[in-house]
Amino acid sequence: MELNALLASQFVLPSIPKVVALLLSELERDEPDLQKVTQLISTDPALTTRLLQTANASFFKLSGKVNSASEAIAILGLPHIRAMASAAASAASLKAVPGINLQQFWAYSLNVAKLARSLAGVVRQNQGAAFTCGLIHAVGELVMHVGMPTEIAQLDREVAPLDLRRAKAEVRHFGYCYAQVGGGLARNWQFPQPMVDALEHQYAPFDNDVYEPLAGVIHLATWRARAKEAGLSDKALAVSFPGSVGEVLGLDIDMVLQQDPIDWSLQTPGRNLM
Repeated sequence: MELNALLASQFVLPSIPKVVALLLSELERDEPDLQKVTQLISTDPALTTRLLQTANASFFKLSGKVNSASEAIAILGLPHIRAMASAAASAASLKAVPGINLQQFWAYSLNVAKLARSLAGVVRQNQGAAFTCGLIHAVGELVMHVGMPTEIAQLDREVAPLDLRRAKAEVRHFGYCYAQVGGGLARNWQFPQPMVDALEHQYAPFDNDVYEPLAGVIHLATWRARAKEAGLSDKALAVSFPGSVGEVLGLDIDMVLQQDPIDWSLQTPGRNLM
């Protein structure tokens, strides 16, 4: 399928059922805890994407300016959050995505988000935007699986969705990868330009006309998270480390590996929500 056709297709991104249930429960209280609401949404790629899409819509005259769940909640208000959570709950039957282990995908995405936020702090980039980009960086992968299941199934048999070689394999097969899909959607949804660039060029940060440091941050966070998923040895880590990306940011392999994900959610983010 051509990229433009995929971007124009209709799809529903699946949310984490337990997060949606906890969010609805919190919103039913007389005085919902806004911090808890924000924390819950910030663990769910689909809810975060939907929230930013709405907050950056031209109706609110803030298109291209909202880059975090907390900002979006402040703009939209709790009534909209309730409606969004209810819609997510009603779509629970659509939560299956062929070829994707959603439990693994959600946990992986949250790990990338926390890694990205931590790395952004080291290199003095916007940590909120880095967290959000990390959380939704692979949404394009879900869209590809939903929008072109037959074509993507063949590739899944060759290279797993979270394999370090995945983006390169997608480019070879389709001429684009999940990064271009995510970036294209972010552009259509009027996300802030740095986020669009970070998502679109995360796979190849230097391919952009103007280098976006957030793209490099997401690239390194993705490398670390996928290397962990693959259980790479120390030697394999050293061989696969994207040194050129790290060098531009002033980060070597030890600095990246030593970053401890920052706890952004409840007591143990993500672990008890999947």
